[in-house]
Amino acid sequence: MSFNETPSANRVHIGFFGRRNAGKSSVVNAVTGQEMSVVSDTLGTTTDPVSKSMELLPLGPVVILDTPGYDDEGALGELRVRRTRQVLSRADLAVLVVDATAGLGGCEQDLIKRFVQQGVPYLVAWNKCDLAAAKPLPSEVPAVAVSALTGEGILELRERLARLRPASADRRLLADLVKPLDLVVLVIPIDESAPKGRLILPQQQALRDLLEAGAIGVTTRETELAETLKALGRKPAMVVTDSQAFADAAKATPQDIPLTSFSILMARYKGFLETAVRGVAALNSLHDGDRVLIAEGCTHHRQCNDIGTVKIPRWLKAHTGCDLQIETASGLGFPEDLSPYRVVIHCGGCMLNEREVTCRMKCALDQGVPFLNYGIVIAYMKGILHRSLSLFPELQKLVSAP
Repeated sequence: MSFNETPSANRVHIGFFGRRNAGKSSVVNAVTGQEMSVVSDTLGTTTDPVSKSMELLPLGPVVILDTPGYDDEGALGELRVRRTRQVLSRADLAVLVVDATAGLGGCEQDLIKRFVQQGVPYLVAWNKCDLAAAKPLPSEVPAVAVSALTGEGILELRERLARLRPASADRRLLADLVKPLDLVVLVIPIDESAPKGRLILPQQQALRDLLEAGAIGVTTRETELAETLKALGRKPAMVVTDSQAFADAAKATPQDIPLTSFSILMARYKGFLETAVRGVAALNSLHDGDRVLIAEGCTHHRQCNDIGTVKIPRWLKAHTGCDLQIETASGLGFPEDLSPYRVVIHCGGCMLNEREVTCRMKCALDQGVPFLNYGIVIAYMKGILHRSLSLFPELQKLVSAP
């Protein structure tokens, strides 16, 4: 992936919802200016969520999500409605497409209720407003009169969505932690689990952030970190390491240089760092037979020494001295019922947008399950958590100094 290609996880996700034949797919095609979704008069034409990453002015980089009809019926229909609800957990903004000749019904009211409950900003696209039978624009909900057929109101819909753009879309990974010309050392292991010929997303994002901030990024492996620090000529503003090299990086980095990890920065970027810090002490209360869920936002080929399925389970069992039941989840396969688990240990979430990570965190907390983070857990087990939070004094106060 090139530096100028915005990852899906960093794009504003816009979900289009509504009943069958309200014209969702037609509105999606009109908004995007592309034949993104199949359009038909047949009920239930969209049977699975459809997504597309694109540039949509005036919003910028977005992911458009078209969903099956929320009023679908039968056994398959129930599965499609469930998939639609799952899409809502990823949506930063929601567009409720309503057939203006039918108006707001129970299906639409239920969706609006869900938008409000989940804190998703939304607009109602009052579609088919060009028809003589169209009902007046509702005043009780934020709505725009549109016609996917004639294009009426589509520009206004785009512009109003742009005004709803979430503030988190402008959050930075580490640019706000540095000043121009600051030196930042990025420790990137190149081992059997490193992707061939490329850097992983948090490493790319960190480098891009430093470039845009006018700071100076220096990359090295953990095996050359000590020599790199000696060769710099001046003290760096911080050292950021891959979490699995935390122990080696801590040994090589002088105590007066702030040290953290890509995973910890990513947890902050996705909005769950404080939750992970507050919950990490739960590791001390694990017992034999306890179930632990290790979850990742991406799916990738597992290597022999994979961080999520091999290293963390090994370190966790050594740290606790317990015979734990370790289970894993990846991609969008995150379980809804977390009650069987004592803790959830999640990756930084670089392949998920903030909404999805927040929903996972809330799902865990609502069920009384601590929601932790790879970097926090590893730093805690290595005895360097207090040090790894030196960039965040308020969070550092939550953990004991060594």
